[in-house]
Amino acid sequence: MQVFDRQRRKLLQYGFIGLGTFVGNALLPNSIKAALLPLASIGELLPPDQNGVRLPAGFTSRIVARSGQKLFGYHWHAAPDGGAVFAAADGGWIYVSNSELVDYTGGAGALRFNAQGEIIDAYPILRHTSRNCAGGHTPWQTWLSCEETENGQVWECDPFGQKAARVRNALGLFRHEAVAVDIGNKQLYLTEDEPDGCLYRYTARTFDAAGNPDLDDGILEVAEVVKGSVGTVRWHALPDPLATKIPTRKQIANSTRFKGGEDIWYHGGIVYFSTKGDDRIWAYDVQQQRLTIVYNAALYLRPILTGVDNITTNAAGELLVAEDDGDMQIVVLTAGKVLPLLQVVGHDHSEIVGPAFSPDGSRLYFSSQRGKSGRIEDGVTFEITGPF
Repeated sequence: MQVFDRQRRKLLQYGFIGLGTFVGNALLPNSIKAALLPLASIGELLPPDQNGVRLPAGFTSRIVARSGQKLFGYHWHAAPDGGAVFAAADGGWIYVSNSELVDYTGGAGALRFNAQGEIIDAYPILRHTSRNCAGGHTPWQTWLSCEETENGQVWECDPFGQKAARVRNALGLFRHEAVAVDIGNKQLYLTEDEPDGCLYRYTARTFDAAGNPDLDDGILEVAEVVKGSVGTVRWHALPDPLATKIPTRKQIANSTRFKGGEDIWYHGGIVYFSTKGDDRIWAYDVQQQRLTIVYNAALYLRPILTGVDNITTNAAGELLVAEDDGDMQIVVLTAGKVLPLLQVVGHDHSEIVGPAFSPDGSRLYFSSQRGKSGRIEDGVTFEITGPF
């Protein structure tokens, strides 16, 4: 009983501390809460639909692409991974997706939709790179594609396919996972997929005419949590972001290590990121410069969410987390709850990757990286429509 009480106290202390909009709305009347947090009251998952996706009532799925499928002259890539959506001037949108292939056979591709949600084009936006895992979108309408290799680079890509991709080495050379842009302070946060990886921050020295940060001229810093694993964060400038002699994560002795940094996302003054080695979701308050844990699977006897990986939020600020393996679910953290939003059935040796919403928030895109067969050439990209 004492052990259970201690676990319960820890859960109350760490389960959703720092979630901001999630717990901030927890005490509102249910009618208001439902309006502000639409996924807080979703029902149970129904049996699999014709595409093998379990969804709550009111949601539907369709498959928009399969690896190897020829779409407008482009063969949709194998091993789809991190993704994002960009609004187009004609009322449509573009979904970009990384390809986590090795030996310079990776890159990124794009699906273009018109205002009615029909696919009207497909094309590559990055070629001949390696293990393009996750990345991040920017407010200036570009996609930052991250290489998960020892000296991995970050490539800035044009979702519209009009400009050539450019490498941004000022963001460091390491086993990159993902990038998030703090739109208020115009700083970039980056995760590192190493068992002893670090959290990084990039601050530009100069800005262009539109006020966007220069990604070729800036300071790359590494985080130190001053005491323990949560609390105040101190930042240290890296002496050698290009890691010419020493890996970036080993250049500052006091830097804090995280067990396999995965995706990272910015919303409402909070930078969220996931770590796969300990199944945690973290939240960094950029104003207070404090780090907290908002989800820890170890504190649950039967955790709904395991294999934490890609993350995003809907317009209401509810956090969606995709599972790498686990139950092949996308899970919602909202109003102190952990709720399955969807589950892909029969893809037992795959992972859910690249969740991203359409500009109006009514459609969610993601991929099963290796499909039913578990092979990288069998990826499947889905679209979910519903009351998000």
